[in-house]
Amino acid sequence: MSTQIGNPAAGTVNVAGVELHDLSRAELLQRLNDGVFFNPNVDVIMKLRRDPEFFEMFHRAEFRICDSRIVELGARFLGTPVKEKISGSDFFGEFCHYHRANPDVRVFLLGAGPGVAEQARRRINDREGREIIVAAHSPSFGFEHKPQESSELVDRVNASGATVLAVGVGAPKQEKWIMRNRDYMPGVRVFMAVGATIDFEAGVLPRAPEWMQKFGVEWAYRLWREPRRLWRRYLLENTPFLWLMVLQRLGRLPGTPQHRH
Repeated sequence: MSTQIGNPAAGTVNVAGVELHDLSRAELLQRLNDGVFFNPNVDVIMKLRRDPEFFEMFHRAEFRICDSRIVELGARFLGTPVKEKISGSDFFGEFCHYHRANPDVRVFLLGAGPGVAEQARRRINDREGREIIVAAHSPSFGFEHKPQESSELVDRVNASGATVLAVGVGAPKQEKWIMRNRDYMPGVRVFMAVGATIDFEAGVLPRAPEWMQKFGVEWAYRLWREPRRLWRRYLLENTPFLWLMVLQRLGRLPGTPQHRH
């Protein structure tokens, strides 16, 4: 089954000017056979509002799914609840398990630090009982600005025979790289931006306890683990999201990049 660009035959919900597709986990697993999968949290939504190029690229993706409990609560506050919050870190493992007996699904992992993607590849394959992850590679820092390395990565993906590419290098780098290069990888049917998922799958970065995930405070756990790297994101850059929800509820949401440019 193929999907029309930007539309997985699902309704959409507008949160802070960003259009999200309203799909349940079961629906997403069934429909994600072709296209690009992005799953924004609060941080990504705030980046989208500041970056016109990212905003435009993001809205060309066929599957744009709510990844955050806080975004889910925001949608409910606006009176347009989504069916389900689908954490990308959980969903990638569920996707692999769902397709564990499907030989047409062959995944390439791109991202994380040196050796981490390969470690994740071994762990996932051991868990699923087959070589569903056919290759893994950790790119150099700043690879997205190096045309030769990007070209070599595209060649590496094509040579692997992968039909799924999971890129985990952080937003907006992963989303922009996927959208700029998707047409050069004709054998890849599904593209997934997976953030820190590769680190989680490799076992080098622990997930927050389930109760913290359930109550939408996984960010606090990550801030505690990596305060120097994440304090600005969580304490300064993301807090205006709450005010945006109030403004949107009042019909006074400031324009998004496509309206400002």
